[in-house]
Amino acid sequence: MMSQPGLIVGISGASGAALGVRCLEACRELGVTTHLVVSKAGALTIVEETGLSVAQVNARADVIHKVSDVGACVASGSWRSMGMIIAPCSVRTMSEIATGVTSSLLTRAADVTLKERRPLVLMVRETPLHLGHLRTMTQLAEMGAIIAPPLPAFYTKPKSIEDIIDQSVGRALDMFGLSWSATSRWSGLKT
Repeated sequence: MMSQPGLIVGISGASGAALGVRCLEACRELGVTTHLVVSKAGALTIVEETGLSVAQVNARADVIHKVSDVGACVASGSWRSMGMIIAPCSVRTMSEIATGVTSSLLTRAADVTLKERRPLVLMVRETPLHLGHLRTMTQLAEMGAIIAPPLPAFYTKPKSIEDIIDQSVGRALDMFGLSWSATSRWSGLKT
C-alpha cells in the first residue's frame, strides 16, 4: 500500500460502468491507492456494458469493500482519504447522498466524504434531466459536491469511445489534483 491516503471509487448502476473501470486503471498508473465500492446495480451494469466480470474489475482496485459493509473503514470520517469519486453516479445514488438517508456503504462513504469536507466528485449519468434532478444537483453542489457529468470535449478531436472516456475520467481526476497523462489539455487557439 502507498503511504498517501487512498481515493474511494464508487461504481453505481447508471450506464457508464467503463468510467469507473478506467478510473481504477488511471489511479493504478498514477500510483494512487483505490478503495472500491460497487452497488448491486453497478455490478450488473459492469457485466452488461464492459464484458468484464466483477472479479476482473475488483482486481483493478487495491482494496474492495462490499456495498453492505457499513462498518468498513471508508464509512468513518476518522479514516483518511483524498476524497471519493462515483463513476458513474446514478440518480438514485445522487438522491440518497443529497438527503443524507444512506442505505449502503456507497452512499455512506459519500456522505462521510462531504461531512469531512473532502472532494466528492459525482459523474452523474442521466439525460434528459427534470427539475427534480436539477434541484438535487444544486443541493449537492451547495453541500460541497462536484457535479461532473461525463460529457465529451470535442476540441480534443476524439477518435474513439475510449478517448471520450479517458478525457472525462482525466478531468474528474483533476478535481483531486491528479494529472493523468491520457487527459488532453487545451493550449489555446492555433492562429
